[in-house]
Order: sequence, then C-alpha cells, then structure tokens
Amino acid sequence: MKQNATSISRRGCLWQNGGVTTNTPAPSSLRSRIAASVADPVLRILVIATLISRVGRGIFLTVTVLYFTFIVGLEAHEVAIVLAAASAAGVVSSLAGGWLADRLSARRLLVALSVVDGLGLIAYVFAQDFASALVIAVIVVAFEQAANATRGAIIARGFTGERRVHARAVLRTVTNVAIAVGSGIGALALVVGTAEAYRALIVAAGVMYLLGVTRLVRLPRSVDAPTAPLGSPVTTATGSTDVAASARAHRRALRSHSPWRDPRYLLLTALSAVFGMQFGVGEVGVPLWIANETAAPEVLVAVVLILNTAIVVLFQVPLSRGTHDVRRAGRVSAIAAWLMAAACLVYAAASGLPAWFAVVVIVAAATAHAFAEVLSQAGGWGLSFELADPVRAGTYQGVFAMGYSLGAMASPLVVTSTALELGLAGWAVLAAVFLSAGLGTWAVARSAARTGLPARVTEGSATVAA
Repeated sequence: MKQNATSISRRGCLWQNGGVTTNTPAPSSLRSRIAASVADPVLRILVIATLISRVGRGIFLTVTVLYFTFIVGLEAHEVAIVLAAASAAGVVSSLAGGWLADRLSARRLLVALSVVDGLGLIAYVFAQDFASALVIAVIVVAFEQAANATRGAIIARGFTGERRVHARAVLRTVTNVAIAVGSGIGALALVVGTAEAYRALIVAAGVMYLLGVTRLVRLPRSVDAPTAPLGSPVTTATGSTDVAASARAHRRALRSHSPWRDPRYLLLTALSAVFGMQFGVGEVGVPLWIANETAAPEVLVAVVLILNTAIVVLFQVPLSRGTHDVRRAGRVSAIAAWLMAAACLVYAAASGLPAWFAVVVIVAAATAHAFAEVLSQAGGWGLSFELADPVRAGTYQGVFAMGYSLGAMASPLVVTSTALELGLAGWAVLAAVFLSAGLGTWAVARSAARTGLPARVTEGSATVAA
C-alpha cells in the first residue's frame, strides 16, 4: 500500500520530509494512534463514511422492531416474517453486489447502493401495514447487503496483505462505536414513545446514511476492477482484433476464475457461516437464557452487550495483526473455536446458580465469547482475502458475504432449537458445532499454507491477477 508521507513501523515512525528521513518515537496519545491507523486516504474515506452512516444504522436498529409493533401495528409473527424475508433477500444480494463489483465501477456502485439504502430507511415512515413494511424491508436489506459485498471488493483491491485485514478491523471498530452512539440516540424514541418521535428518528437515520455517501464519492479509481481483458485479444486472418471473439474469450476466462469452481473457498465460506452463528448466540440465546433460565437480573443483558462492544473496540485491531498470513489466520481461528466452545458450556452452567454467582459465570462466558468473536473475524478476514482469486475479487467477497448472511438467517432457529429448548445438552451441541467449524477453518488454512495461494502481483496499492 502507498504511504505518502509517513511510514509506520512497530517501534516508531519513519517520517519523510523533503527527502530527509528521521526516526521519532511512535505517537503515544490515543488520538495520534487513531490518526496513524487511518493514514491511508482510501481507509480514511471509508472510516469517515462508516462513522457517519453507522450512527444512523444504530438509531434504526434500536427502534425497528418496536416501530413495527407499536406504530405500524404488526403482529409478532408478521414482524418475524418481515425480518426473515429481508434476511433472505440479503443472501441473494450479497452475491449480486460482489458480482457487479467485478463488472462495474465499484466506487460508483457503492455510492448508488448506499443512496438507495439511505432513502429506503427514510421510506419506513410510510409503512402502514404488513405488505408495505415487507416490501420496504426487503429492498433496504437487499441494498445494504449488496453494498457490504461491494465494500469488501473495494477493500480487497484497495489494500494489500496485512493492510487489508487492518482496514476491516478498523472499520469494524468504528462500526461498533458508531452503532453504540446511534443506539443511545435511538433510545430517545423509546423514552418519548410517540409515533412522531419514532418517525423523526427514522428520518434522521436515513439522513445520516446519506451524509456518509458524500465521503464515498471521493474514493479513487484504483478500487475499481481492472478494465483490461483477460488474455490476449483474438485476431482475424488479416491481423485485426476480433472484438466479439475477444469478448467471448474474456467471459470464458472470467468463468474459469469463478469461486463456484473453488472448493477450498466454498468450504471456508461454509465453515465461516457456521461459526458466524455465534452472533445469534449473543443476540438471541444469551438474553433469553439470562431472562428465563438463570437467577441473574435482566439488566445483565445490557451489561453483556456493553462488555462485548468494549472488547471489540479495544482489541479488534491489535488482535487482527498478522492474520493476512494464512498460518496465523488458521491459528487464531482455532483459538476462537476453543473459546467459543468453552463460552457455550459456561453459559449453560449459569442455570440454577445463586444470582451473584450466575452473574460472575455469565460475565466470564461473555468475555470468552467476545474474544472468540474478535479472533474468528480476524482469521476469517485474512483467509477470505488471501484464498480468493484476485481476478474475481468482488465475486469472491460476495460469496463469502453470502455465507455470513446464510449463517445469520439460520442462527435464531438453530440457537432456539438447541440451547433454549434442550438446556445443557443444547449448549453442548452448540459447543461441538462451533469447535468443529473453527478447527475446520484451521485445517483449511493449514492445507492452503502447504499447497499455495492464488497467484497475484502488486501494482501500487491494488492487487491484480498475475
């Protein structure tokens, strides 16, 4: 990756000024470290856009279900159908977003998708019944997931090696901070409780999302897919280029680089999707387990959420370092597997304990769970980038994002039918599932380290096919 004026090392900073290079101590303040981590102009654009838009997303996530229930007047089963249909649309659109990012300008595509997403959020104020809420939710989630896949393609092409994982880690940290801020703002609607308050904050969420787009328009062309056709042009008998035949040859070459012909990547995607169900444990399983099966106070649900957010914000970036190396990515995935399996069993142990002891046990489990989340994300990002064929970076990231969408869609059902219905036995099943998925990811990484990675060469700050 290009480093214009500043090159940062682990022990200090190498400042270049007028051709003179001097060593100075590394910045010690938090502000200086944050500034150094987003020194790259592409990352800085993405960080600012994410910070603005995800505040809006946090506002929206806080009020969505209650807005559907109390303001629109949907029944519980109707809300469930709306959310499930939107998730299903997101599965398909994740793949579509990555596919389009290989064929269109990724930066323009991201801007267009984000604009529609922001307008869709505002459109929620016009939802009057089940049908209108369903249509709006499907459109919003579809465009949101397509934008996420496109953003993955931009990161894959805009950075190289460790910088790619670093970019994902920084963006995830910023996302958590912004959503936490947005959730606090969204709580205002819950306090006021009027339809006008809900609708005003939903409009504010959409406007925040659109404001974030004003930064995305500054992304450079280097994040777009290479425009040069694959292979040599097809010539006629007279030596001129056969445009139609060359186009067909280019399409055939693209198909040969399809992720659907890459069993190793498909296996990685499937294993990551399974492990990604740990989000469902935190969002569905743990709150209901605390409320229904333990003596711990229900306020502990909020404490666990805050603890998770704090660990992600503090440790996602440092624990992601080096995971561009497939061996290290495999190792951290294995550690995440053991931590998540242990967390499931410790969550289960909280049932039947005195309230104070249950609180201690759940906080311990939540801590292990949060670190498992951080490490699994770091390992998954590294492997998803390094095992992808750079010729189809967008499509590969789209497939990987689709896997996560499938895992997210399945997780409520899986968690409910295991931990919440079977108790200790169900938690043990979940522990075995997460352990198998994490160790499977480790095995994929070890195999990749032995057999080699897709060929690539580096030009500037972008990665292209060799």
